[in-house]
Amino acid sequence: MYENLLARFLRYVKTETRSNPESETIPSTQSQVDFADSLKQELIELGLENVHYDNNNGYVSGTLASNIEKKVPSIGFISHMDTADFNAENVAPQVIENYDGISEIQLDEKGEYSLNPNDFPSLNKYQGETLITTDGSTLLGADDKAGIAEIMTAMEILKANPDISHGEIKVAFGPDEEIGTGADKFDIEDFDVDFAYTMDGGPLGELEYETFNAAQAEITIKGKNVHPGTAKNMMINALQLGIDFQNQLPEDEVPEKTSGREGFFHLMNLSGSPEEAKMSYIIRDHDHQKFEARKQKISAIQTNLNEAFDQKRVFVDMYDQYYNMREIIEKDMSIVELAKNAMLDLAIDPIIEPVRGGTDGSKISYMGLPTPNIFAGAENMHGRFEYVSLQTMEKAAALIVKIAELNAG
Repeated sequence: MYENLLARFLRYVKTETRSNPESETIPSTQSQVDFADSLKQELIELGLENVHYDNNNGYVSGTLASNIEKKVPSIGFISHMDTADFNAENVAPQVIENYDGISEIQLDEKGEYSLNPNDFPSLNKYQGETLITTDGSTLLGADDKAGIAEIMTAMEILKANPDISHGEIKVAFGPDEEIGTGADKFDIEDFDVDFAYTMDGGPLGELEYETFNAAQAEITIKGKNVHPGTAKNMMINALQLGIDFQNQLPEDEVPEKTSGREGFFHLMNLSGSPEEAKMSYIIRDHDHQKFEARKQKISAIQTNLNEAFDQKRVFVDMYDQYYNMREIIEKDMSIVELAKNAMLDLAIDPIIEPVRGGTDGSKISYMGLPTPNIFAGAENMHGRFEYVSLQTMEKAAALIVKIAELNAG
């Protein structure tokens, strides 16, 4: 039933699809356009209907028609094509069969990089399973090509087994999730389903409907540079003002000191010279009121620093990125219960926890299409230590099938 899953996944990850935050095109890279075309052809070969690529938003989608007479809600399954900000060229996946759960996995020939259970205790969960790893020089791309492979495989299973009852199912594979812009132009009217799931979570059992509220702040600081030998009472060091800005934020409210539903300010970049400096922050909180208070804190620091000068020196461009989809989904938790019951039927223990991040489902939910997130299997995402279990991917594909079956009644 899952005989094509591994080959499909390996083919996907060997295709470079890294997104580019500096690009102004949609998708942000031509490699994603080319990958979308290959996925389009695959959907056609699988026998889906209305397969098409949307030039306006970079999504390729298709429809699996209902095979039952009664009317049931239509379901969408969504994954993203791009990979994160790490080397993604010449991905050479390694397949480790029957992993013992305790041994160190050497990634590169020189022995510089390895997956060691002492560093990555999650490996202990995968005794007897087949792991797909990197060769230490790239990321793997299981985020989110595992999700794409699982959706494709589930559609293949449903087409090959017409005795499995299901309503209408639509699938969509989109661009640029890793740079936060992929879902901006998602066309929910064209997709036209009652609810959807993103297959973009981590380990087995993850079922997520609560994400951060997110904003970004781009800060420009204008200094006044003079010779340091005669700088007293004249120089305004933009870099020092940047340090002062950072020091007025709560020192414990940073990613490395928070967990669960605790929000944070994260300084992503500080660069420049005494004449001009630039800073980038991301601002995160699950609670909307606390989220707004965090943004107000940024503005208050800006005001406080500027009051020390006879002209404005600190400029802040702050904008919201996405919101906590819980506020939408909790109005009707039936779709979460559907996924949870499907997991229980497959002997998968549901792990329902808040996401310390966001998914395309965050934006899509606020567009009017409730879209929780389901595990795709990747561990250690976005770097050379990324890996995924083949058995977890099989269970994710099985879960898609089971959700469709339970929804059909």
